[in-house]
Amino acid sequence: MKIKDIKIWSADLGNTKPYTIAFKTVDEVRNAFVEITLANGVTGIGSGNPSEYVVGENLSQTLEALQDKNMDFLVGRDIREIGQLTFDVWKKFPKHPAARAALDIALHDAFTKFLDIPLVKYLGQKIQSMPTSNTIGIKNVEETLKEAEDYKQKGFKILKVKLGKDLNEDIERLVKLRERFGMYFLIRIDANQGYTSQQTIEFYNKTKHLNIELIEQPLPAKAVNEMKQLPAEIRQTIAADESLISPVDALELVKPPRAAGIFNIKLMKCGGVSQALKIADIAQHEGVDLFWGCNDESSVSITAALHAAFACANTKYIDLDGSLDLAKDEVTGGFILKDGIMYCSDKPGLGLERVA
Repeated sequence: MKIKDIKIWSADLGNTKPYTIAFKTVDEVRNAFVEITLANGVTGIGSGNPSEYVVGENLSQTLEALQDKNMDFLVGRDIREIGQLTFDVWKKFPKHPAARAALDIALHDAFTKFLDIPLVKYLGQKIQSMPTSNTIGIKNVEETLKEAEDYKQKGFKILKVKLGKDLNEDIERLVKLRERFGMYFLIRIDANQGYTSQQTIEFYNKTKHLNIELIEQPLPAKAVNEMKQLPAEIRQTIAADESLISPVDALELVKPPRAAGIFNIKLMKCGGVSQALKIADIAQHEGVDLFWGCNDESSVSITAALHAAFACANTKYIDLDGSLDLAKDEVTGGFILKDGIMYCSDKPGLGLERVA
C-alpha cells in the first residue's frame, strides 16, 4: 500500500500552566505535525516539538526539514516497508530529531492502522497500564505544596519535582512535601543538569530519609565521566536524560563503570519510536531500567511514547504528562488516563483522529 500524500503544519497548542525549570521558562507549546495518507485513504499522524537546549534543534528548523521538497523520498513508497522507511528517515535528517520523530510516528501510525492493530500490539505489549508522574516546576515552597494538592485532588500519586537552582531550597521543598503529604506521593526529582558532583552527593545524603525514587540528570549532559565517578549507590538512582540522545550515547553510558541505573527515553531526543526501541534494547541487555519522558507535546507523540514504553519489559517509570496542560490539541483520542494511570486504547495505530 503506497504513500499517496504527506501534509505538514504547525500549531501553538497553548499552555495553561507556564512553569520554570533550571534553564528556561515554558509559556507556549508550538508543535509540528505530519499527516501521511495512504492510497486507500488510511492516514497516520505524527508530531514533534524539539528542545533546542538539549538537541540543538528549534521548531523553525524542524519545519524547514519537513518542507514538501524534502518529502519526495517517501511519497510513492510502500508503507509495508516500515523498517526501511524509518531507516531512510533516520539517515536523511541526522540533525533534526524532532522532524524524524514526527515522520517516524506518522509512519508507525499509518502502518499499524493499515494492519488494523494498535501499535503497542504490533510491537509486542508487555505492560497494560502504569501511573504517570505529574511535574511541578521550580517554585517556592508554598506554590509547590499548592500544586501538589491540586494533583492529589485529580488522582495523581507520583510527583516529579524540578530542582537545580538552589540546593538548600530544593531540599526544603522536598522536606515540606513529605511533612504535608507523608508517603501519599512517590517523589522523583529532576535537577536538569543543575548540580555539581559534590552537590549531587550532598543532595542524596540529605534527602535519603525522604525516600526519593530517582534523581534525573543532576550533572551537565557532557559530564558522563563525572557521573561514572559518583558512588555506585547514587548512580543506581540516577536517570540519564540530557546525556542520552541516541543509541550511541546509551552504549557510552553502560560502559563500566555504568553512569546511571535508569535511562530516560524521549522520542524528541532520539528521533521517534524506531530509535527509542534501539536504546531500550541496549538497556534491556545491560540491566538498565527505562523511564519514558517527554517535552511539552501534542497527545500524538505522547501516545506514541506510551505505546513504545508498554512494549518494553524493562519500563519501570513513565513521565508522560506533556499534553495534560495544553489549552488545545490537533487530535482527539490516543492514550487513556484515569486517576493518574495511563492505558493504551485498543483502536488501530495510535487511536487518534484529527480535530475537524
